[in-house]
Amino acid sequence: MSSVFGKPRAGSGLQIAPLEVNLAILGHRGAGKSALTVKFLTKRFISEYDPNLEDTYSSEEIVDHQPVHLRVMDTADPDTPKNCERYLNWAHAFLVVYSLDSRQSFEGSSSYLELLALHTKETQRSYPTLLLGNKLDMAQYRQVTKAEGAALASRFGCLFFEVSACLDFEHVQHVFHEAVREVRRELEKSPLARPLFISEERAPPHQASLATRHGLASCTFNTLSTVSLKEMPTVAQAKLVTVKSSRAQSKRKAPTLTLLKGFKIF
Repeated sequence: MSSVFGKPRAGSGLQIAPLEVNLAILGHRGAGKSALTVKFLTKRFISEYDPNLEDTYSSEEIVDHQPVHLRVMDTADPDTPKNCERYLNWAHAFLVVYSLDSRQSFEGSSSYLELLALHTKETQRSYPTLLLGNKLDMAQYRQVTKAEGAALASRFGCLFFEVSACLDFEHVQHVFHEAVREVRRELEKSPLARPLFISEERAPPHQASLATRHGLASCTFNTLSTVSLKEMPTVAQAKLVTVKSSRAQSKRKAPTLTLLKGFKIF
């Protein structure tokens, strides 16, 4: 089921059509993908989320004085990539996140980078990818050095950053906006293809080929039905309302929460 929150922004005079960018956030459970997404969209930090829930959010941004309609998919894979077509066919760019206080999380990010490299090879298209070390505020418990993160990013030819979703909105925003800039650079080289949503009971030929040729047993290519799309209000437009949680996937009783309009807190 698709849902949209907030009202369209009013404007006057001639307006430039915004660039549409789809950004998928990938990474091991507990890396802080949801915390980063919420920090970017609302400037707020929330520490606890249900790792099994996945949503796609929409936000109007201004990047380098140009309007951008940015959609962010906060993915919820298990510990390995699975049902990858839902973001491989959808995203223009990818943000691979690991927690710098978790060696396991860092190793998991390598699996995603390998998957994206294979996807790029199979489709013969370039997809901007950024590697992000999160939880810089936990540096005293660091298990992954900055040099290791930079080396992994260099190996796959992607940009590398370290941030704290807890403390640092400006740097988090910079990373998301840098992903937009990378998409623009690719667009200057070749036209931006419209994202594909799969609704037929079969996988596209190039994806079936990717799975069979490279033995991605952990990454199954099923069909995509719907994506939950929520348009995030700006901080100035946001207001507190009381709603009930409607996440059908959660087995616990849905609580009543007071939260920022257009965003569910868990």
